[in-house]
Amino acid sequence: MAKTASPDAISTILSNPCPDSTSDLPEIIIQVVDLKPTGSKYMFMASDGKKKVRALLQSTLSSEVTSGNIQNLGLIRILDYALNDIPTKNEKFLIVSKCESVCPALESEYKSEVKTEETEMVLKPEQEIHVKIEVKSEGTGIVLKPKQEIVAKSAHQIVQEQHGNMAPGARLSMTRRIHPLVSLNPYQGNWTIKVRVTSKGTMRFYKNARGEGCVFNVELTDEDGTQIQATMFNEAARKFYDKFQMGKVYFISKGALKVANKQFKTVQNDYEMTLNENSEVEEVFNEAAFIPDTKFNFVPIDELGPYVHGRELVDVIGVVQDVSPTMSIRRKSNNESVPKRDITIADETKKTVVVSLWNDLATNVGQELLDISDKSPIVAIKSLKVGDFQGVSLSTLSKSVLVVNPATPEAKKLRSWFESEGRETPMASVGSGLSPSSKGGVRSMYSDRVSLAHITNNPSLGEDKPVFFCIKAYISTIKPDQTMWYRACKTCNKKVTEAVGSGYWCEGCQKNEEECSLRYIMGVKVSDASGEAYLSVFNEQAEMLLGCSADELNALKSQDGGSSYQMKLKEATWVPHLFRVSVTPQVYNNEKRQRITVKAVAPIDYVAESNHLLEEISKMKVSK
Repeated sequence: MAKTASPDAISTILSNPCPDSTSDLPEIIIQVVDLKPTGSKYMFMASDGKKKVRALLQSTLSSEVTSGNIQNLGLIRILDYALNDIPTKNEKFLIVSKCESVCPALESEYKSEVKTEETEMVLKPEQEIHVKIEVKSEGTGIVLKPKQEIVAKSAHQIVQEQHGNMAPGARLSMTRRIHPLVSLNPYQGNWTIKVRVTSKGTMRFYKNARGEGCVFNVELTDEDGTQIQATMFNEAARKFYDKFQMGKVYFISKGALKVANKQFKTVQNDYEMTLNENSEVEEVFNEAAFIPDTKFNFVPIDELGPYVHGRELVDVIGVVQDVSPTMSIRRKSNNESVPKRDITIADETKKTVVVSLWNDLATNVGQELLDISDKSPIVAIKSLKVGDFQGVSLSTLSKSVLVVNPATPEAKKLRSWFESEGRETPMASVGSGLSPSSKGGVRSMYSDRVSLAHITNNPSLGEDKPVFFCIKAYISTIKPDQTMWYRACKTCNKKVTEAVGSGYWCEGCQKNEEECSLRYIMGVKVSDASGEAYLSVFNEQAEMLLGCSADELNALKSQDGGSSYQMKLKEATWVPHLFRVSVTPQVYNNEKRQRITVKAVAPIDYVAESNHLLEEISKMKVSK
């Protein structure tokens, strides 16, 4: 095993800042000096014993450092790299995108005492220079003997002979170095990437103090599966919106990179790309098959709980259980009507979740799903926002991608499960079934557990935005004379009013219906050891607490003088539950008060509850 760095390794790198192929270069072994983390990457000084250059290991190599394969003062063999200029300083920066460990940490920093024979070499056009290194066995002298072979043909002639009259895209691929996305950084100069569009957002229009404008973004994936988000504004957005098409492959150059905003990034990359009107985008018509299609990172349905109201988007895969008709929803911001369709999907966790499809996904793909719903199609959906409607719900965005019956291993596995046992297996909603024993429920019901006093004694909670907590409490009172429900549209669940003549009018659907349904909207008083509070409870959670629907409870109210109705409410009291609640301030009769709304309900799992209590006890410090 080599115990020394390659002679003149740094000089070789400096003279070849962007090699077309590292196979044309001599072996490059350098010592890692002053290795230290910076974000998700590691910086160090690359040394060959005589010269040093500042260097960076890409984030894909971070695991090699944490595992101990790459060590400070150790030796590595560089297999792929790029050398960039630092604009603010007169120095170079080495980006190592591929390497392998040669030797663990040496006792000290390697210092070369090798004497080299200096030979002046002038690199001229149309000359191919081969440097042959001969190591003499006697002594430590290493002699570099340049060997020059003059090639009569120009580079252009060679390329034409090798590749013929290829399409422009193919010639670009063969004659220019394609940079992997993982090697890009804000300090890099010229680069060209070859990527597939795996997600395309809609054109969005905005208005602010600086004027009006438009913006859209795409997600790009290269052959290694690395992704990056590219954003275009105004002229660039109008120029490239029609140019970028889902699933197609492009060469892209002359873009700019900056550190990604963690609050809004949707792909796993430390950087994000901006393209302007001078950027170059060229479609690739050949050799496109190796670029991967849409890359999914599926989250099981029963693990969606921790993502509720988070900034992170999720991907899911499931068997379609139900498809609703299209409904029209009126936006509050501009009073526009947008189409919406709900689908219910299930997976191997035996949980279901409602996914709201919007705009084109509701009218086009949604209609396709409705037509084949009897065949239980499988859908894979990328970039979904997780909300708390019915406990847990999913909603598409402008950038969401939906694939029907994808040809993926996950889809084949899910289909096999559904045909063998899933079709006959009873399913439960992930929202109503948020259980502390499930993976997602553990975090949802125990990670932010507080007492009622913690909420009621802090009236400023939720002033900026809703805050969420979990509580364990008993229902102490349900007032029987309160308004327990409202009349709802059977299609969109919005409130309806009695129509002129007969039937009910739905403002959301803009139509009359002969019948309506009742949905809960009630208040309950709950208590724990620290105090009590009033909670607002809606339909799905109220059904869990009372054990019947609002229509069924209304029927009981009209029987035997209402005694069955009173008994049903009494049965629901003094039963412990786990509640996930949101807290917001509201003004009622000119008085500011808290509004505590139940988002999910789960019964007590006493094993999990005992484990939670033991964990809390272990955190306490016993004073002697």
